[in-house]
Amino acid sequence: MPVFRLSRSLSFPPPDLAEPEGLLAVGGDLSRQRLLLAYSIGVFPWYGEGDPLLWWSPPERMVLFPKEFHCSRRLRREIRRGRFRVTADTAFEEVIAGCAGFRGPDREATWITDEMRAAYTDLHRAGYAHAIEVWEDDALAGGLYGVSLGGCFFGESMFSRRTDASKVALAHLTAACIAWDFLVIDCQLSTPHLASLGAREIPRDAFLRLLRKGMRRPTRRGAWTEDFARVTEAKEG
Repeated sequence: MPVFRLSRSLSFPPPDLAEPEGLLAVGGDLSRQRLLLAYSIGVFPWYGEGDPLLWWSPPERMVLFPKEFHCSRRLRREIRRGRFRVTADTAFEEVIAGCAGFRGPDREATWITDEMRAAYTDLHRAGYAHAIEVWEDDALAGGLYGVSLGGCFFGESMFSRRTDASKVALAHLTAACIAWDFLVIDCQLSTPHLASLGAREIPRDAFLRLLRKGMRRPTRRGAWTEDFARVTEAKEG
């Protein structure tokens, strides 16, 4: 299949026309409208500093069904200890900066360019992008961020400055997603770390069917801070 070049028109080719490795299109922009359209049809941007803007729809999609999150005994003990305090949408820019600066076994270089940071911060201000923050005392120990549309959460990145901090963030996110009846957390690409937490690959066509179902649900738009605290505190209790 050819790689499509996007014009200024706010549109994408069908996701199932992507090349075998998942590359669908090049070009376009990171405007709020284009990003929301992309996520709603199963497409996401991923490119490096100095590269053209690339849009992807992988043949196998890594997803986490909220009730399938694997919370190990050690992680449960860590959460019960109360060492970490978990919030939502109180430090989005700090979280995305932490993700951009993070280096781990599954990621040697960041793809979160300044352009990406600005675009997702705009989505956050519009009430579509959200951060889960994990604090140790008053210091940000880790977290994650992503986009919420309909009954789906599209995870973008996570980071840890303290052991298990990103896992604690994901545990609380899955608890909220269960309470809010979200269908799926999209993890995009497979990594051993995500697999260890219960995520699994499903074929593109299965993901797109799930996505169409999710897009029929209302979007939980706006700051999650209070609702997130309410449902996760109830879960911990």
